[in-house]
Amino acid sequence: MAAAVRTPPPSSPHVPVLIDPLIAAVSPVAGLWLDGTFGAGGYTRRLLEAGAQTVIGVDRDPSALALAAPLVAEYGGRLRLVEGRFSEMDVHAGEALDGVVLDLGVSSMQLDQAARGFSFLRAGPLDMRMSGEGPSAADLVNTASEAKLADILYHYGEERASRRIARAIVAARPFEGTLQLAEAVAACLPRPRPGQIHPATRSFQAIRIAVNDEFGELIGGLQAAERALKPGGRLAVVTFHSLEDRIVKRFLQARSGAAAHTNRYAPEAAEQTAQFRLLARKAIAPGDAECAANPRARSAKLRVAERTEAPITALDRTAMGLPGPKDWWMDRI
Repeated sequence: MAAAVRTPPPSSPHVPVLIDPLIAAVSPVAGLWLDGTFGAGGYTRRLLEAGAQTVIGVDRDPSALALAAPLVAEYGGRLRLVEGRFSEMDVHAGEALDGVVLDLGVSSMQLDQAARGFSFLRAGPLDMRMSGEGPSAADLVNTASEAKLADILYHYGEERASRRIARAIVAARPFEGTLQLAEAVAACLPRPRPGQIHPATRSFQAIRIAVNDEFGELIGGLQAAERALKPGGRLAVVTFHSLEDRIVKRFLQARSGAAAHTNRYAPEAAEQTAQFRLLARKAIAPGDAECAANPRARSAKLRVAERTEAPITALDRTAMGLPGPKDWWMDRI
């Protein structure tokens, strides 16, 4: 999620990305929906306005749910909040769902809170934990081996200078604050030109993903949505960088039979085992107007699919595009 080099802007209300195309793609909205990344409640509000009878808002960040009291009061029994992971959404729901929405990555609300440690532009503790539990970013950068750090930076942040940065981190640790780490990373890279991303962007993304096991959570969440959705139920996923989108794309291709249509003489065989039907062959991107109004939308992509009646079959997770050497990510998912 690239961010231009600039001073932090003042906080502004959260604007859900691609919300109009999403609502259009999943319409008509009715019945029981689950927002697996509740955050500031932007998607939940629009789902309720569009006709959802009930929305279950799930978030592993307790601070997000603590701020949702006004929305709960406004919609009463139509909104149920659950603190938990969206990879367990089928358990949280307890019944078949008519739709699932996922808005991946870190929220602007989390970035704005310096004490959460997500931002390289704000001074705060080196935390980055979405749930506030488990090892923090400081634990990771201060204890991981140089080789492990380099792998994380390269595979989760697509940082080409990963080895150089990992070497510098090991030499300068221990780290306690966000700006301390951002400065160490920036010192390893060329000075950015106007309009280029901050030098620490990719490294902070990679560390955050590793701390929160975001890719393991993502593939688990897609499988949980497959279990939870009733036939005809809709799945909508908004991603913000190519690594996330690759996982979602490959999952939906595998579960829709799209990858099996290379044999034109046997289309029915592939269709019979398809757990999803793609509602758009390609990812939906934001328009120029949305990008101008909400710069966060620039890298966003929306993929939408409909659950079929086909039973669930085994999924080959190794074919889902999960980045990183198998020997250090397989044990986490």
